[in-house]
Amino acid sequence: MPRVKLGSPFATWFCLLSLCAARLAAAQLHLAGDSTLATKERQTPNPEYGWGEMLPRYFGRALTIVNHATNGRSTKSFIDEGRWQKLVDALQPGDWAIVQFGHNDEKPDAARHTEPRGEFAANLRRMIADVRAKGATPILATSAARRKWSADGTHLVDTHGDYIAAAREVAQQEKAPLLELNALTAALEEAHGLEGSKRLHLWIAPGVYARQPKGWQDDTHYSAYGADRVAALAVQEIIRLGLPLADFLAGDAPAGKKPDAHAER
Repeated sequence: MPRVKLGSPFATWFCLLSLCAARLAAAQLHLAGDSTLATKERQTPNPEYGWGEMLPRYFGRALTIVNHATNGRSTKSFIDEGRWQKLVDALQPGDWAIVQFGHNDEKPDAARHTEPRGEFAANLRRMIADVRAKGATPILATSAARRKWSADGTHLVDTHGDYIAAAREVAQQEKAPLLELNALTAALEEAHGLEGSKRLHLWIAPGVYARQPKGWQDDTHYSAYGADRVAALAVQEIIRLGLPLADFLAGDAPAGKKPDAHAER
Protein backbone atom coordinates (compact mmCIF):
# COMPACT_ATOMS: atom_id res chain seq x y z
CA MET A 1 0.00 0.00 0.00
CA PRO A 2 1.46 3.47 -0.91
CA ARG A 3 2.52 5.80 1.90
CA VAL A 4 -0.05 8.57 2.44
CA LYS A 5 1.21 12.04 3.46
CA LEU A 6 -0.76 13.29 6.48
CA GLY A 7 -2.64 16.54 5.91
CA SER A 8 -2.90 16.09 2.18
CA PRO A 9 -6.29 16.11 0.38
CA PHE A 10 -5.67 12.50 -0.53
CA ALA A 11 -5.12 11.64 3.13
CA THR A 12 -8.45 13.25 4.04
CA TRP A 13 -10.23 11.35 1.27
CA PHE A 14 -8.49 8.12 2.29
CA CYS A 15 -9.56 8.53 5.93
CA LEU A 16 -13.18 9.22 4.97
CA LEU A 17 -13.19 6.19 2.71
CA SER A 18 -11.74 4.04 5.49
CA LEU A 19 -14.32 5.36 7.96
CA CYS A 20 -17.18 4.56 5.56
CA ALA A 21 -15.81 1.07 5.02
CA ALA A 22 -15.53 0.51 8.77
CA ARG A 23 -19.13 1.64 9.30
CA LEU A 24 -20.40 -0.63 6.56
CA ALA A 25 -18.48 -3.57 7.96
CA ALA A 26 -20.04 -2.93 11.37
CA ALA A 27 -23.66 -2.92 10.18
CA GLN A 28 -25.70 -5.63 11.89
CA LEU A 29 -29.15 -7.16 11.62
CA HIS A 30 -30.32 -8.79 14.86
CA LEU A 31 -33.08 -11.41 14.95
CA ALA A 32 -35.37 -12.08 17.92
CA GLY A 33 -37.97 -14.82 17.90
CA ASP A 34 -38.84 -18.49 18.28
CA SER A 35 -37.91 -21.82 16.68
CA THR A 36 -39.28 -20.93 13.23
CA LEU A 37 -36.58 -18.23 13.07
CA ALA A 38 -33.77 -19.79 15.14
CA THR A 39 -30.47 -21.33 14.05
CA LYS A 40 -30.42 -25.04 14.89
CA GLU A 41 -27.81 -27.32 16.45
CA ARG A 42 -25.89 -29.27 13.79
CA GLN A 43 -23.57 -31.54 15.81
CA THR A 44 -26.01 -34.41 15.35
CA PRO A 45 -27.45 -34.49 11.78
CA ASN A 46 -30.53 -32.32 11.91
CA PRO A 47 -33.06 -31.65 9.11
CA GLU A 48 -34.68 -28.73 10.96
CA TYR A 49 -33.86 -25.15 9.96
CA GLY A 50 -35.12 -21.74 10.98
CA TRP A 51 -35.62 -19.10 8.32
CA GLY A 52 -33.23 -16.80 10.15
CA GLU A 53 -30.28 -19.08 9.47
CA MET A 54 -31.07 -18.97 5.75
CA LEU A 55 -31.24 -15.16 5.65
CA PRO A 56 -27.46 -14.57 5.27
CA ARG A 57 -27.64 -16.29 1.86
CA TYR A 58 -29.42 -13.21 0.54
CA PHE A 59 -27.16 -10.49 1.94
CA GLY A 60 -23.64 -9.35 1.13
CA ARG A 61 -20.67 -9.28 3.47
CA ALA A 62 -21.30 -5.66 4.46
CA LEU A 63 -24.08 -6.86 6.79
CA THR A 64 -23.62 -9.20 9.73
CA ILE A 65 -26.72 -11.13 10.82
CA VAL A 66 -26.85 -12.07 14.50
CA ASN A 67 -29.56 -14.62 15.28
CA HIS A 68 -30.75 -14.44 18.91
CA ALA A 69 -33.94 -16.41 18.19
CA THR A 70 -34.36 -19.49 20.39
CA ASN A 71 -36.65 -22.52 20.28
CA GLY A 72 -39.75 -22.37 22.44
CA ARG A 73 -39.60 -18.71 23.42
CA SER A 74 -42.41 -16.17 23.62
CA THR A 75 -42.07 -12.42 24.06
CA LYS A 76 -42.45 -13.03 27.82
CA SER A 77 -39.87 -15.79 28.23
CA PHE A 78 -37.42 -14.11 25.82
CA ILE A 79 -37.50 -11.02 28.02
CA ASP A 80 -37.60 -12.84 31.37
CA GLU A 81 -34.57 -14.98 30.50
CA GLY A 82 -32.46 -11.92 29.66
CA ARG A 83 -32.22 -12.78 25.97
CA TRP A 84 -33.82 -9.52 24.88
CA GLN A 85 -31.49 -7.42 27.03
CA LYS A 86 -28.50 -9.22 25.50
CA LEU A 87 -29.74 -8.21 22.05
CA VAL A 88 -30.32 -4.61 23.13
CA ASP A 89 -26.85 -4.39 24.65
CA ALA A 90 -25.34 -5.50 21.34
CA LEU A 91 -27.16 -2.87 19.24
CA GLN A 92 -25.25 -0.01 17.63
CA PRO A 93 -26.65 3.08 15.88
CA GLY A 94 -27.61 2.14 12.33
CA ASP A 95 -28.36 -1.51 13.15
CA TRP A 96 -31.66 -3.28 12.53
CA ALA A 97 -33.66 -5.79 14.59
CA ILE A 98 -36.38 -8.11 13.24
CA VAL A 99 -38.82 -9.30 15.93
CA GLN A 100 -41.11 -12.29 15.27
CA PHE A 101 -43.11 -13.82 18.13
CA GLY A 102 -46.53 -15.36 18.65
CA HIS A 103 -46.14 -19.13 18.24
CA ASN A 104 -45.32 -19.59 21.94
CA ASP A 105 -47.17 -16.61 23.36
CA GLU A 106 -50.21 -18.75 22.50
CA LYS A 107 -49.07 -21.59 24.78
CA PRO A 108 -51.01 -21.97 28.05
CA ASP A 109 -48.08 -22.28 30.49
CA ALA A 110 -47.45 -19.30 32.77
CA ALA A 111 -43.79 -18.95 31.77
CA ARG A 112 -44.72 -18.14 28.17
CA HIS A 113 -48.37 -17.19 27.78
CA THR A 114 -49.40 -13.63 26.98
CA GLU A 115 -52.71 -12.15 25.91
CA PRO A 116 -52.61 -10.78 22.33
CA ARG A 117 -53.78 -7.26 23.10
CA GLY A 118 -52.36 -7.30 26.61
CA GLU A 119 -48.85 -8.38 27.51
CA PHE A 120 -48.00 -9.52 23.97
CA ALA A 121 -48.72 -6.09 22.48
CA ALA A 122 -47.01 -4.35 25.42
CA ASN A 123 -43.89 -6.48 24.94
CA LEU A 124 -43.74 -5.65 21.24
CA ARG A 125 -44.04 -1.94 22.06
CA ARG A 126 -41.24 -2.26 24.59
CA MET A 127 -39.03 -3.99 22.02
CA ILE A 128 -39.66 -1.27 19.45
CA ALA A 129 -38.84 1.44 22.00
CA ASP A 130 -35.68 -0.33 23.21
CA VAL A 131 -34.33 -0.70 19.68
CA ARG A 132 -35.06 2.91 18.78
CA ALA A 133 -33.41 4.10 21.99
CA LYS A 134 -30.16 2.59 20.70
CA GLY A 135 -30.42 4.43 17.39
CA ALA A 136 -31.38 1.24 15.55
CA THR A 137 -34.42 0.34 13.45
CA PRO A 138 -37.04 -2.18 14.70
CA ILE A 139 -38.93 -4.36 12.20
CA LEU A 140 -41.87 -6.50 13.30
CA ALA A 141 -42.86 -9.71 11.51
CA THR A 142 -46.13 -11.60 11.85
CA SER A 143 -45.73 -15.27 12.79
CA ALA A 144 -45.25 -17.75 9.97
CA ALA A 145 -48.30 -19.91 9.29
CA ARG A 146 -48.50 -23.51 10.44
CA ARG A 147 -49.33 -26.26 7.97
CA LYS A 148 -52.86 -26.89 9.21
CA TRP A 149 -55.28 -27.76 6.44
CA SER A 150 -59.06 -27.79 6.54
CA ALA A 151 -60.74 -31.20 6.89
CA ASP A 152 -61.51 -31.27 3.17
CA GLY A 153 -57.94 -30.29 2.25
CA THR A 154 -58.98 -27.20 0.29
CA HIS A 155 -57.44 -24.39 2.31
CA LEU A 156 -55.15 -23.56 5.22
CA VAL A 157 -56.65 -22.94 8.66
CA ASP A 158 -55.33 -20.05 10.76
CA THR A 159 -53.84 -21.09 14.12
CA HIS A 160 -52.58 -17.73 15.41
CA GLY A 161 -55.80 -15.79 15.87
CA ASP A 162 -55.51 -12.36 17.45
CA TYR A 163 -51.72 -12.49 17.77
CA ILE A 164 -51.42 -11.62 14.08
CA ALA A 165 -53.92 -8.78 14.38
CA ALA A 166 -52.17 -7.49 17.51
CA ALA A 167 -48.77 -7.41 15.80
CA ARG A 168 -50.27 -5.49 12.87
CA GLU A 169 -51.93 -3.01 15.21
CA VAL A 170 -48.73 -2.38 17.17
CA ALA A 171 -46.74 -1.86 13.97
CA GLN A 172 -49.30 0.63 12.69
CA GLN A 173 -49.59 2.51 15.97
CA GLU A 174 -45.83 2.68 16.49
CA LYS A 175 -45.10 3.36 12.81
CA ALA A 176 -42.75 0.37 12.63
CA PRO A 177 -42.18 -1.65 9.43
CA LEU A 178 -44.08 -4.95 9.37
CA LEU A 179 -43.10 -8.05 7.41
CA GLU A 180 -46.41 -9.75 6.55
CA LEU A 181 -45.03 -13.27 6.84
CA ASN A 182 -48.25 -14.85 8.07
CA ALA A 183 -50.21 -14.04 4.93
CA LEU A 184 -47.29 -14.85 2.63
CA THR A 185 -46.44 -18.18 4.26
CA ALA A 186 -50.10 -19.22 4.25
CA ALA A 187 -50.14 -18.55 0.50
CA LEU A 188 -46.87 -20.49 0.17
CA GLU A 189 -48.38 -23.51 1.92
CA GLU A 190 -51.50 -23.42 -0.23
CA ALA A 191 -49.47 -23.02 -3.42
CA HIS A 192 -47.67 -26.29 -2.60
CA GLY A 193 -50.92 -28.16 -1.99
CA LEU A 194 -51.94 -30.57 0.73
CA GLU A 195 -49.19 -33.12 0.06
CA GLY A 196 -46.58 -30.84 -1.48
CA SER A 197 -46.57 -28.55 1.56
CA LYS A 198 -45.07 -31.38 3.61
CA ARG A 199 -41.80 -30.57 1.81
CA LEU A 200 -41.72 -27.23 3.58
CA HIS A 201 -41.75 -28.96 6.95
CA LEU A 202 -40.45 -32.08 8.65
CA TRP A 203 -42.30 -35.09 7.28
CA ILE A 204 -39.56 -37.71 7.46
CA ALA A 205 -39.77 -41.50 7.63
CA PRO A 206 -38.63 -43.43 10.75
CA GLY A 207 -34.99 -44.45 10.95
CA VAL A 208 -33.58 -41.64 8.81
CA TYR A 209 -32.24 -39.45 11.64
CA ALA A 210 -30.76 -40.66 14.91
CA ARG A 211 -32.12 -37.66 16.80
CA GLN A 212 -35.69 -38.68 15.88
CA PRO A 213 -35.66 -42.45 15.21
CA LYS A 214 -39.46 -42.64 15.02
CA GLY A 215 -39.49 -40.06 12.26
CA TRP A 216 -41.16 -36.67 11.97
CA GLN A 217 -44.63 -35.40 11.24
CA ASP A 218 -44.06 -31.75 12.10
CA ASP A 219 -46.22 -29.03 10.52
CA THR A 220 -44.65 -26.04 12.29
CA HIS A 221 -40.88 -26.29 11.85
CA TYR A 222 -39.04 -26.07 8.56
CA SER A 223 -36.92 -28.23 6.33
CA ALA A 224 -33.95 -26.55 4.64
CA TYR A 225 -36.15 -25.94 1.60
CA GLY A 226 -39.00 -24.50 3.67
CA ALA A 227 -36.75 -22.23 5.72
CA ASP A 228 -35.12 -20.90 2.57
CA ARG A 229 -38.49 -20.13 0.97
CA VAL A 230 -39.61 -18.21 4.08
CA ALA A 231 -36.32 -16.28 4.19
CA ALA A 232 -36.92 -15.30 0.56
CA LEU A 233 -40.38 -14.03 1.53
CA ALA A 234 -38.84 -11.92 4.31
CA VAL A 235 -36.45 -10.42 1.76
CA GLN A 236 -39.39 -9.82 -0.57
CA GLU A 237 -41.10 -7.83 2.19
CA ILE A 238 -37.94 -5.83 2.94
CA ILE A 239 -37.84 -4.84 -0.74
CA ARG A 240 -41.60 -4.14 -0.94
CA LEU A 241 -41.42 -1.82 2.06
CA GLY A 242 -38.47 0.06 0.57
CA LEU A 243 -36.34 -0.44 3.67
CA PRO A 244 -32.70 0.75 3.43
CA LEU A 245 -31.79 -2.74 4.64
CA ALA A 246 -32.45 -3.87 1.05
CA ASP A 247 -29.30 -2.00 -0.03
CA PHE A 248 -27.27 -4.74 1.66
CA LEU A 249 -28.70 -7.54 -0.46
CA ALA A 250 -26.13 -9.54 -2.39
CA GLY A 251 -25.70 -8.69 -6.06
CA ASP A 252 -25.94 -5.38 -7.88
CA ALA A 253 -28.00 -2.65 -6.25
CA PRO A 254 -30.55 -0.69 -8.30
CA ALA A 255 -29.12 2.29 -10.18
CA GLY A 256 -28.14 5.10 -7.86
CA LYS A 257 -28.20 2.88 -4.78
CA LYS A 258 -25.30 1.79 -2.64
CA PRO A 259 -25.14 0.12 0.80
CA ASP A 260 -25.11 2.65 3.61
CA ALA A 261 -25.26 1.46 7.18
CA HIS A 262 -26.36 4.90 8.31
CA ALA A 263 -28.87 5.65 5.57
CA GLU A 264 -31.66 8.03 6.64
CA ARG A 265 -34.74 6.19 7.85
